[in-house]
Amino acid sequence: MTDPTTDPTTDPGTVAPAAPARVAVTDDAAALLARLRARHGELMFHQSGGCCDGSSPMCYPQGDFLTSDADVHLGDLPVGVDGEAFTVPVWMSRSQFEYWKHTHLTIDVVPGRGAGFSVEAPEGVRFLIRSRLLTDDEWAALGDG
Repeated sequence: MTDPTTDPTTDPGTVAPAAPARVAVTDDAAALLARLRARHGELMFHQSGGCCDGSSPMCYPQGDFLTSDADVHLGDLPVGVDGEAFTVPVWMSRSQFEYWKHTHLTIDVVPGRGAGFSVEAPEGVRFLIRSRLLTDDEWAALGDG
C-alpha cells in the first residue's frame, strides 16, 4: 500500500509517466527517412499485413495513403538527423494490429528491392519491421494488460 502523502502518483500536480512507445526507428532508417523527406516532403508509414510486400511497412508522402477507422495510429517516430528533427506517423490496419498489439515494432532498413508504392523502392533498400514482445510492465502501462 502506498502512502498518499509521499507517493508522487497520488499528487494531483504530478504528471503521469508517458505510455511506452509502440514503435521506434533505427539510426539507418532515420537517415534514410531524412533523405526521403528532403525529396518527397512529410512522410508516413502504413503496415497492412498479409504476404509479400504487404508484410513490409510502406512509406508514403503524407496524404498519399488515406487512413480510416480501419487503421490504428501506433505513434509518431521521432527522427533527428544532422540537427533536423521531425516525426513520421506510423499506422497499421486494425485487423493486423489485433495480431501485433502485444509487440513493440522497430522500423529498420535493409538492402533489397522495396515495394513499388513505397518511396524507398528506387534506393535499392527496403524498410523492414523488427519486433519484440512488450514486457509485462509495458503491456500494463499501455492499458492493454
